[in-house]
Amino acid sequence: MRQRGLDLDLSTKRTRKREFLEEMRRVVPWSKLIALIEPHYPKGKTGRPPFPIATMLQIHFMQQWFGLSDPAMEEALYDVPLYRDFAGLDGGMTRLPDESTILRFRHLLEAHGLAVQMLALINEILSEKGLMLKAGSVVDATLISAPTSTKNASGTRDPEMHQTKKGNQWYFGMKAHIGVDAESGLVHTVIGTAANVHDISAAQALLHGAETNVYADAGYQGMQKRCGAASVHWHVAMKPGRRRQLDPGDQLDAIFDQIERLKAGIRARVEHPFRILKQQFGYTKTRYRGLMKNTAQITMLFALGNLWMARKALLNA
Repeated sequence: MRQRGLDLDLSTKRTRKREFLEEMRRVVPWSKLIALIEPHYPKGKTGRPPFPIATMLQIHFMQQWFGLSDPAMEEALYDVPLYRDFAGLDGGMTRLPDESTILRFRHLLEAHGLAVQMLALINEILSEKGLMLKAGSVVDATLISAPTSTKNASGTRDPEMHQTKKGNQWYFGMKAHIGVDAESGLVHTVIGTAANVHDISAAQALLHGAETNVYADAGYQGMQKRCGAASVHWHVAMKPGRRRQLDPGDQLDAIFDQIERLKAGIRARVEHPFRILKQQFGYTKTRYRGLMKNTAQITMLFALGNLWMARKALLNA
């Protein structure tokens, strides 16, 4: 005997994903971001009219938040009513964006460098609200793995990626270098390089120019002596081997140890954006070939990560 189905109202369940999307709907400055894209967006004078910018931008952001490829995003729009609702596609729409449409929108953002502009716009809004002070910066870099497989059209690994050794382990991929506001932990600058580029090489470019103090780990030793670095005060961590030699019983060594602890407390803020990138948004491996495309995606993710970190202040404003 068949059991009679339950009459459930699925829209009443407050899932974590639904709450996340509702929070981001409220904190993302949609109108200003749309105005940034509008001059470059096709007008659609012939053929089928293009989807609204707002719809495509919301779909693009969901891709970043949930780590979806273009085909996976298309399927998710068909399978998940919550995604359609967030993108405004449930109000009598006769078609949904396919993976080619989603791909072309991403290419448009890449071609015009809009990820960098969006990060700058978001940071400007956060600065106006007093959430970024810009008196000091923390710089750091993290390795992002790239696929090592050669089972592709070219039969080669990504030529713009490189291998490097960290500790006793080899990595193949790229580096994401970031400059972070020392007070809030919000990212203000993003640079993507091959994995074998030394952290020091990108350090100067990570500064916005208004800071007076910069904090960095021991990998940036010698940065103070570089040309152009003297305009700010660099607080670079002591090398681990040197710190292990400190004698806690010696008064001077105890002072040095306390200074290192204070610097480490400030430097720890740079780890928060990396945690959001890799744990919150699940970005642990490059999705595309080439530094430009992957750097654009990482920049977009850090811009959205800034909104995520500042969401409580923005919602209460």
